[in-house]
Amino acid sequence: MVDLKAAPFNLDDNGVNWVHDTLASLTEEEKLGQIFCLVAFFDDPAILKRFAELNVGGVMARPVDTNKELMSIVSILQENVKVPMFIAANLEAGGDGLSAEGTKVGTQMQIAATGDPKYARALGDIVGAEASALGGNWAFAPVIDIDSNFRNPITGTRTYGSNPELVKACGAEYTKAAQAHGIAVSIKHFPGDGQDERDQHLVTSINSLSVEDWDKTYGAIYKESIDAGALTVMVGHIMQPAYSKALNPLLKDEDIKPAPLSPELLNGLLREKLGFNGMIVTDASSMNGFMIPMHRRKAVPLAIASGCDMFLFTKNLEEDFGFMRDGIKDGTITQERLDEAVTRILAVKAAIGLVKKPVLDPEKASAVVGCEAHQAIAREVADLSVTLEKNIADILPITPEKYKRILFFPIDPNGISMFGNNKNNELLLAKLREQGFNIDVFAPSKGLEGFTATYGDTADNYDLLIYSANLATRSNQTTIRIEWAQPMGANVPMFINAVPSLFISLENPYHLLDVPRIKTYINTFGASQATIDALVDKLMGKSEFKGKSPVDAFVGKWDTRI
Repeated sequence: MVDLKAAPFNLDDNGVNWVHDTLASLTEEEKLGQIFCLVAFFDDPAILKRFAELNVGGVMARPVDTNKELMSIVSILQENVKVPMFIAANLEAGGDGLSAEGTKVGTQMQIAATGDPKYARALGDIVGAEASALGGNWAFAPVIDIDSNFRNPITGTRTYGSNPELVKACGAEYTKAAQAHGIAVSIKHFPGDGQDERDQHLVTSINSLSVEDWDKTYGAIYKESIDAGALTVMVGHIMQPAYSKALNPLLKDEDIKPAPLSPELLNGLLREKLGFNGMIVTDASSMNGFMIPMHRRKAVPLAIASGCDMFLFTKNLEEDFGFMRDGIKDGTITQERLDEAVTRILAVKAAIGLVKKPVLDPEKASAVVGCEAHQAIAREVADLSVTLEKNIADILPITPEKYKRILFFPIDPNGISMFGNNKNNELLLAKLREQGFNIDVFAPSKGLEGFTATYGDTADNYDLLIYSANLATRSNQTTIRIEWAQPMGANVPMFINAVPSLFISLENPYHLLDVPRIKTYINTFGASQATIDALVDKLMGKSEFKGKSPVDAFVGKWDTRI
């Protein structure tokens, strides 16, 4: 039996009765629906109503352009469902995780670079206020992974850095602040990402720490957020071999499973040792890290049988519902386990006041979402987080008088094009020109080796070279290294001994690995208009650099320091 009056639910008698009464009113098919959380990144009423017909427990909303669009989606869903739904989103950096009109406060690594966990509390407070005004009620955040491996293509600026104590403090502050607004958080990605250099979207990854080291780092971090009241935990498609074998010494290597399929990690570690009484949700089940270990027909119901309460996404809606239904019929998921899972789902809903369908107020939403008070916090975070990592040349500050001719090297996800999907380098270029700088944009030579532009074309014609990398970590990639332009790395900082050169990384803190001899290097840990404005003020000496790097920007290499 689930103790509904204990943390993190803390339900009163009315809440307990609602959970029990609602559970008793559900058919087996409706209970089946409750354990699914699907993706709703579209506004097709027919599809949304189909979700409601299936009685799904929740949906994850992808960011949309306007508050109105999001509230329309939420209304369609909630109006047609028997049990009010979770409306989830990746609210890691601000309310913009739901609506583009929301406030992007800053990436978690920007928060960490301020050096003060109070900004994690401010982030949680803003997320809670904006999400609740829009009908959101479940934050797939905070990320409490430790960014220990600079080669990891997923964690990066989504984390609070590599210092376990700072990660621990920030995660707990976000948790308390967001949940004060009736938003359930989901601390993630248990048992902890950031050790491996692989991506769970592509392969099952590994947290390779010993039991003792895990306890001192990830274990302490999870315990802190659990004690802070976290209502849900998201488990990643990550193996923790040391703990799996410690809890089940009979396990062979080939039998070790990622957390969503591991009773040892879910029950022995998370439930028993860490004392988590809340709801457990898988990470996206469409990831290959979940599908590789076994046949999907077996894995889908086994996730619930192993101890997960909610199943995130589907590979194919009807097929996965069929797999789960078959798992109930053949006893893989017992009636007791199904009822326990649904009880925890309902208990979270009761804990956040989702015992009745929410009534959305567009006027309230417009007054809260993206409001000036929240934007002011975003500007404050930007001011405090931009970090001058390396400064061994007398380049700064820069002014139009000091540097009359500047060559700008934009490094973007789609090569060096200024007009890709992400506009951060365009924002930076526009801001610099607005301040009076005379800037040309680099274009690689059309010739091949032996016939390219001369060295002197750059060395003799420019007073300053600015390199700006706009490469963020993201899923489904296996590297975050810079891919230089042809011919022969045409935009590599090769003129550092001829022309003053500075390198700015807007999204990734580890680019010194690829530009080790650059003399002036700056990290912003994430980009927005507020960040660009703060960066340019600091470049021009109008404001001091105040950020404190939450990771080793020098990536442990000796040559990055010279």
